[in-house]
Amino acid sequence: MLTLVYISTARAPITPALCDDILAASRRNNPAAGITGLLVAGTKRFLQALEGPDDKVRATYARIAADPRHFACVALGERTSDTRQFGEWAMGYGVGRDVDGDAGLEAIVAALVEPIGDANLRAQFLGFAQLNARAA
Repeated sequence: MLTLVYISTARAPITPALCDDILAASRRNNPAAGITGLLVAGTKRFLQALEGPDDKVRATYARIAADPRHFACVALGERTSDTRQFGEWAMGYGVGRDVDGDAGLEAIVAALVEPIGDANLRAQFLGFAQLNARAA
C-alpha cells in the first residue's frame, strides 16, 4: 500500500464551501478506490495524505493535481506500508477555522493525528498546522 503526501496552494481563499465540496467528492469516490487519508486546510494551503493501492493513489493524486482550484501541487513524499495509518477514514479533515468553539487548527490536527503510528507523518501534519497558526 502506498502513502503519498502533497501540499498545494489555493487559487482563491479557502472557504467552508470549498472544503465541503472537496470532502463530499473524496468521501464519495475514495471508498470505491480503497483510498483513505487526511486533508488539512490552512488559510491558503492544503496538506493531504492519500493511502491505498499504488495505482489508485497515483490516479487520485493526478486528478487532484489537475484540479484548477489550486496550483503548485508538490508531492512531499511517498512510502509503502502494510498498515493503514488512517484506518477507515474515507477522508479525515481539519480546517483552519474555529469549528469547536476556540479549537484552532493546531488543536484540531493534534487530535486527528494522535492515533497515527508513523511519527514522520504525524510531524508533517503538526508542522503544517503550526506554520499556518503563525501565519494567521
